[in-house]
Amino acid sequence: MSEVALKGLMKRFGATSAIEDVSLTIGDGEFVVLLGPTGAGKTTLLRLAAGLDHPDAGRVLIDGHDVTQEPPAARDVTFVFQQYSLYPHLSVYDNLAFPLRSPLRRTPEAEIRRIVHDVADLLRIADKLQNRATHLSGGQMQRVAIGRALVRRPAIALMDEPLSSLDAKLRADLRIELKRIQQELGATLLYVTHDQTEAMTLATRVGVLREGRLVQLGTPREIYESPADAYVAGRLGHPPINLLSRRLFPDLAAPGATATIGVRTEHLEIARASDGPRAGPVGTVSWIEHLGDQNHIHVAIENEKTVSLVDPDTPLAVGDLVSIGLRAPLFFDGKGARVQA
Repeated sequence: MSEVALKGLMKRFGATSAIEDVSLTIGDGEFVVLLGPTGAGKTTLLRLAAGLDHPDAGRVLIDGHDVTQEPPAARDVTFVFQQYSLYPHLSVYDNLAFPLRSPLRRTPEAEIRRIVHDVADLLRIADKLQNRATHLSGGQMQRVAIGRALVRRPAIALMDEPLSSLDAKLRADLRIELKRIQQELGATLLYVTHDQTEAMTLATRVGVLREGRLVQLGTPREIYESPADAYVAGRLGHPPINLLSRRLFPDLAAPGATATIGVRTEHLEIARASDGPRAGPVGTVSWIEHLGDQNHIHVAIENEKTVSLVDPDTPLAVGDLVSIGLRAPLFFDGKGARVQA
């Protein structure tokens, strides 16, 4: 494993700028997740790192060596795609062994056998080694695809939304497994997703992309608690952060440039308006989502909507008037930039 550095990468497709001056270093053994909506440039950045596309400007360095002009085969990287991309006519064993039989990295069969069995045990598919790849479940096929990427211990494994085609339960299970595998192998991963839960649970650091630019890079907790702007604040958190007009809270102490107040759902305090005077505005409960261990309370304040987390036994009903209180608010100016309190 090696440190991988992307320095000042730029990539255009005609008049469209896909990547704009992105610099990012992935440390040895680190799990970095790129988060952003469709069209943010996540996959393009992976392809530039892999050598599948060439940048218009900037460099790609692996272990200190400039590989910008090197072909993919010479970069010591592997790629896991959204679809499994297995060889259907080969067994699980031969799919896993395939990278080790490459002319560039030919490995003795005895060593291949040892490595494949070790990786299969780690992936918990040792009993499937003789099965055809097409005879596996979706989750098992994705385990094989991940194993094939990690079997030869590349400098970095690049993963493009590898869990997005799985159902919700299997995706949650494999998320845990992938983190375990990465930690046990000490693998270096650059992982792309639009799923904020994957970013929060998998990443050592999260990089938030917007229109080809790296807006913020930090640990999941840093991104969640101290976002650089309203866009980043909205990428992490479910339900999303509430963004409310400053005018709704005239008595709240806030920096002078504040135009929007952001408050996480767990920091929005809801109380029945009839229970006593409150400093915040009054709204109307418009909807209640019952989730078992908690409820999501949707409240309309004038023409603005908010969502709060409350206990399932909170005695509120649709149509109730409630007062709104804030804890740990975030402040943003008229362009969405963070304003420090």
